[in-house]
Amino acid sequence: MPQISEIVSLIAAILLFLGSIIALISAIGLIKFQDVFLRSHAATKSSTLSVLFTIVGVLIYFMTTQGYLSVRLILALIFINLTSPVGGHLISRAAYRTGAFMYRRKDGPRQADILLSSSEHNTFEELKQRAKVREERRLENYRKEHEDFDDR
Repeated sequence: MPQISEIVSLIAAILLFLGSIIALISAIGLIKFQDVFLRSHAATKSSTLSVLFTIVGVLIYFMTTQGYLSVRLILALIFINLTSPVGGHLISRAAYRTGAFMYRRKDGPRQADILLSSSEHNTFEELKQRAKVREERRLENYRKEHEDFDDR
């Protein structure tokens, strides 16, 4: 019987570890992603999964070591898994309706980034022209920076 208890405690520890790793991935996604839609996706999807793993791990641990089933943990699990995706959806919907910028990739050889608002209805040629102007500005700034560096 002690072996089974140790195995179940190991499973609980693995679930807690997986929950913390997924929470770390979620935090990295919040920092790395560039617009509100991608960030809300990282905040809701992976953090919901991390909370699921963490609470299930804690629930299993308390069931094996203390011998009781925590109703509070089950309610927290249900509440978070129902409200977090709905909240993320509402945040994304509000951002879309207010015209927040949306990150997209340009179809071109350099894969330049384009930020579009939902209120902008640009053709592909207009997007191409904006990307070209942005690339020219970037090259100009790059040349200025390197001229300053060469003068030193």
